[in-house]
Amino acid sequence: MSDPAISVTGLTKRFGTRTVVDDVTLAVAKGEILGFLGPNGSGKTTTIRMMCGLLEPDGGKGQVLGLDILRQRNAIKRRVGYMTQKFSFYEDLTIEENLRFVAGLYGMKPARAVVRDTLADLGLTTRKGQLAGSLSGGWKQRLALAACVMHKPDLLMLDEPTAGVDPKARREFWDEIHRLAVGGLTVLVSTHYMDEAERCHRIAYISYGKLIAQGTVGEVVRDAALTTMVLTGPRVAEAAQQLRGALGVDQVAPFGNTLHVVGRDGAALRATVASVAEATGCRAERAETSLEDVFIQLMGQATDNMA
Repeated sequence: MSDPAISVTGLTKRFGTRTVVDDVTLAVAKGEILGFLGPNGSGKTTTIRMMCGLLEPDGGKGQVLGLDILRQRNAIKRRVGYMTQKFSFYEDLTIEENLRFVAGLYGMKPARAVVRDTLADLGLTTRKGQLAGSLSGGWKQRLALAACVMHKPDLLMLDEPTAGVDPKARREFWDEIHRLAVGGLTVLVSTHYMDEAERCHRIAYISYGKLIAQGTVGEVVRDAALTTMVLTGPRVAEAAQQLRGALGVDQVAPFGNTLHVVGRDGAALRATVASVAEATGCRAERAETSLEDVFIQLMGQATDNMA
């Protein structure tokens, strides 16, 4: 097997007395799409910024694209495309002008040809004269992606790139990410969307600075060892009131006309649900545990490092 694109051990970052990234160990294979999940404030952005050379770790070691994250940060920056959460291009410049500016920063020559090819590759040619500030969220996202890949990076790091973007634009964005990965590009992408996480080859879940789960979606769901039951019937609202805080019940969530009930103790959960279902005239059935169920469970189990 070839060396991984990312291999970090014990990655740690502190701001004052707060440890915001705590002993994170992570490996990402070349050509892999890794979904980076976690609640707001969990340390995802800080971890990404350390791995792409923008922040110096306070502890730990590792390599990104074969380069040392402590001693070769500038070299890492030139081989990584980093897309931030916030749109960070000049809104009073056109798409083409923004890309020419980025081409100049990287010293790419001939800049006009590079920009022309990038516009064509990302479907931006017909809009190249449009001001960036007038673009919709989906087109701003596409411009940001174009700027990230224009210098032909070996690794793409995307920090919640589709926040606020409509479903069609999100799907088109992910189609583009998979096209780039097939070409050999490694992608690490942080997201809150479960459907996006399921499009990744593997996922890693970080909560309050600690990496607490990683693997394929199937492996993470399996290892969580949760039991999920679904209740249907005219009195599901009443059933929900009885189930909250009951023995074996960790989560109660309405989904349309149904009620999803989740717990770690399968036997206790099934017994409680059966009793409440009988009392309220509801029907209870076993269901597959979703990644969202696992996400909520992991959030509830983690300790807030800012508390």
